[in-house]
This record gives sequence, C-alpha cells and structure tokens, in this order.
Amino acid sequence: MPAKPIQESEKYVTGDGMDLDALKALVGEPVSYERVIEHFQVRIPEYYNLAGDTVLRQVDGGNGEAVALVAESADGIIKRFTYAELAERSSRLSQMLQELGVTRGTVVACYLGAGLEAALTYLAVFRLGGIVAPLSQLYGPDTVIHALVDSGAPILISESELWARIADQKSRCPALATVVLTDANGEKDIIDFNQYQQMPGDEHVEQTRAESAALLLYTSGSTGMPKGILHSHRILRGYLASVSLFYELDMNKPGRVLWTPSDWSWVAGIFNVMLTGWFFGQTVVASRARFSAEGSFELMARHGVTHCFLTPTALKRMAAIEDPYGRWPDLAIRAIGTGGEPLPSAILAWGDQILNVPINEFYGLTEVNHLIGNCRSLYPVRPGSMGKAYPGHVVAIIDQAGNPLPDGEIGEIAARDDDPTLLLGYWNQLGRTASMRVGRWVRTGDLGYRDSDGYFWYHGRNDDLIKSAGYRIGPAEVEDALVEHPAIDEAAVVGSPDPDRGQVVKAFVRLAAGYEPGADLEKEIQMHVKSCLAAYKYPRKIEFVKDFPLTSTGKINRKALRLKETAENSN
Repeated sequence: MPAKPIQESEKYVTGDGMDLDALKALVGEPVSYERVIEHFQVRIPEYYNLAGDTVLRQVDGGNGEAVALVAESADGIIKRFTYAELAERSSRLSQMLQELGVTRGTVVACYLGAGLEAALTYLAVFRLGGIVAPLSQLYGPDTVIHALVDSGAPILISESELWARIADQKSRCPALATVVLTDANGEKDIIDFNQYQQMPGDEHVEQTRAESAALLLYTSGSTGMPKGILHSHRILRGYLASVSLFYELDMNKPGRVLWTPSDWSWVAGIFNVMLTGWFFGQTVVASRARFSAEGSFELMARHGVTHCFLTPTALKRMAAIEDPYGRWPDLAIRAIGTGGEPLPSAILAWGDQILNVPINEFYGLTEVNHLIGNCRSLYPVRPGSMGKAYPGHVVAIIDQAGNPLPDGEIGEIAARDDDPTLLLGYWNQLGRTASMRVGRWVRTGDLGYRDSDGYFWYHGRNDDLIKSAGYRIGPAEVEDALVEHPAIDEAAVVGSPDPDRGQVVKAFVRLAAGYEPGADLEKEIQMHVKSCLAAYKYPRKIEFVKDFPLTSTGKINRKALRLKETAENSN
C-alpha cells in the first residue's frame, strides 16, 4: 500500500485501536517505526478522570461483567471482581469518603498492598476529584511519617499490620485527622473501611480537568528525604501508547491478563498494569505474596498471565530457573516489559531462547516517563540499547545550556516540556520544579547518547542518585539514618556497581569514639537502616574509614568516593 498524505484528523490517537492490525490499516504495510511516529499524536481532552476512563468506561461500554481484578491474598485465597462490581463498590466508598470530608484536592494517603481495597481507594478518590498519595509497604516508619507530614494528608487508609508501624508517631502528623483500616477491630478513633458496603451508591463522578491533580507519588532524589511528585489525570493518556508498545501492540485483543510483583504505590504497578489494564478492559492480577522466582512462575501459570512488568533484577532471578515450561506447562506469557535499570544482554537472550517471549525495555522517570523503549513488533532490539523514543514523546540529548547535541555525543537525556506524562510539579517545592527545566527541555539527570539510527544508549547519572534493582535511592536519606546510630559520627553513601542489581548502596562510615569495626556492628547498622527507611535502602556494603576526602568547601567529596568505588569494582 503506498504512503498517503497525512491529515491532522487522520492522526492515530492514543488508545484507539492500539494494536498491530489497526496500524497496518492506518499506515500500510510494512508497518514501520517512522510511519507510526509520523501518524501518531497524543490528544489530551479538556476534561478527563482516571476512574471515568478506566473501570467506569468499561461498564458504560458493555464490558461490566468481564473480570477486572483477580486478588490473591498472602495465604493463597483468590477472589475475582468484575468491572461492574468495582464500579459499584467504588461508588459506595466514594460516598463514605465524601462524608469523611474528601472533596476536590483532598489528599488521601493509601498505605496498602495490591488488592481490592487499594483498587477501590484509587477509584473512589479519583471519582471525588481528590488526590491519592500512595505509600509503599516497603517504607520504614521515618519515610511514611515524612510523606504524611509533607503531604498534609487528613485521611490515611491502611491495614492494622502497617498502621502498627507508625501508630505511636501519629502525633507527629498534625494534619492527619482520620485513620481508616481495612481490618479495624473496633479500636478507638479508627474508622472501619468496610462500612462502605452499607453506604448508598453514588454514581456521581467529578468533572475533573485533565490537568487536575490526581496522584502524589513519593520517590527518592539525590538530596534529602523523598520528594512528592504531583501528577494530573492526563498522565494515563501519555502511558497508553508506550504500554501498548512494550506489550507488543497486543492490548486491544480480548483475554489478556496483566500482573506485576511491583508495589501498586509506584508508577510501575499503577500504570504499567493496573490502570492501563483497566483502560483496555483486561484482567489485572494482584498478589500479596512476597516475590520469588519460583513463586512468580507459579502465579503466572495459575492465573494465565499473558503480559507483565518485571524489573531486570527480578528477571535475572527468574532466568536462573531451569526449564520453566517443563515445570509450569500452563505458562501463557506473551510479552514482558522491563525498566528501572539497564537490562543485561544475557537476560534478553534468555527471553528469546528459553521463554520465547519478547522482553521490551523502556526508560523514564517518575516525573516524566516512558520516554524511550523497545517494541519488537516495530523495530529490532539492539542489546544494551535503551531503544528509540516512543511515539508521543520528543526526546533529545542536550548540553548544559539546553542545546540539542548531534548523534553520537554524550549529554543529558531530556524530554520536551509538553510531554503528556510530565509532572505538575514537586509538592511544596516550586523552585525544584523550575530547576528541572532548561528552555523547552526537562532534565532527567541521566547521561546518554543517540546513535544515527535513533537508538539511545545509557551512560550513567550526572548526580548522586543510586538506582538499585529498579528502586531510586537518595544517598542523603540513608546518610541521615546512618548518623542516627550511636556508633556513627559521620557517613557518606554512594552507589557501588553490582552485576545483579545494577548498583547497591555502599556506606563509608567513620565510627564514634569507643566503637570498633566488626561484622556484628556492620549487621547492626544494616538492620538500623532497614528499620528506619526501607528494606531495599540499607547499605549492602559498609567500609569503615578514619577520614573522608573533602571538597574545597570542606564537604565530603562523594564524587571522589563514587569514582574510587567504580574503579575498584572494574578491576
């Protein structure tokens, strides 16, 4: 079919026929990356609501009896819920939350694992025009309290096991007026989440603008405690195309089942699986089981998972399992998306040769995401490359002044400031938001280059942020936790190269008088950080030092420590 002139009205709109057959009809055969880019446009409507365009959209479209959610508890109990059930239950919960004071712009903290209660919380708050502030189960008390204080959330929805971690520190959160628990047992001043079932349904959905705030995500930066990243309802429109691409343009076909072991408090769980799965009318699996390689294969076989997001670290562990199809013949996996750290070429080859499944890597930040990636159906994967700029995203390599660099030159990876996934801003930090921008570009803090064929190649960070097993870890928050330990006078934290996790946290520690280095003290320090912050943030390596290299202004020279660590691990 010959190429045809493209009219604005003909441009491919995100979400409409997002599959290979539709692309063939639109651009002709063979379908090429260049023709898709030429035709593609993300259109953002003036009014948009995340609940309205996912679960409620499916009910209105006649898909209400399809299974929307399969929820598996930690003890293996499995429950299934249709789109109609999620819509009806979330309408009741929205009525209950409205009576508790939730309205447009109210921040509701969601400290829950993946499952029905978290799903209903998201949907109900979105229906009211409120803002969900997800809090990971992996966070330690200090991080949770920081997020509650910083967000000013007046309502927390949680469960007793998680609430017990921070209950004695509630007084540190002056704005927190209401605590709702999914398993309340009549405790004083605690609201029972399940009271929503007695509420009358309320079909009303606020007419939120696409730019209205919807999500407040806390994620680590290179300095200080985690920052609040505020996103609007429109963010989903920016994810639909890229999710479809790394899932091999397969999302509009019936019978797809999506799952990720990633927490629903992060964008990977929220957008790579939950909300995009519901936009396309597919089944989303939620499990409370802790990740293991064998357990992941068992779960995927048990539920017929066809598409999933797995971090490179998770994939490395799963690749160590021999003969997965022999052990789990019911595996139905069709495509895997991965991101958060570079994917080793050996894992890409394992996907091709053992799983016979395309593994598509993608790249982005919580602030502005899914900028670059792969889609085997459109263009070949080059091992070690990040992929090409995804349709709907304009990406460049820039210099310090914000000037785009020619192909082959290393600079900072940047997104254009009209990117559909771009944050509204950092919560209570307007200056930090402005510092991300230079001209029309939004800085990512990551270095790389683009080759002459349009593939991007990662070259590291330009700051101290540590990326470990898909997690972002700020050295400052780990250092603050370390110096709270009585044995430590001074500490500096850097990322240490690691073949399994990409990087691990390495702490250089100067001890206080009266303490001596040793294995017992090292373990004690590690447990201290785990309990204060999060299990994934503790220093897996500790080096005891007598002094530190200093900058000209007398500060610890973390850059010198990082270079030293990199050099030692390259030998």
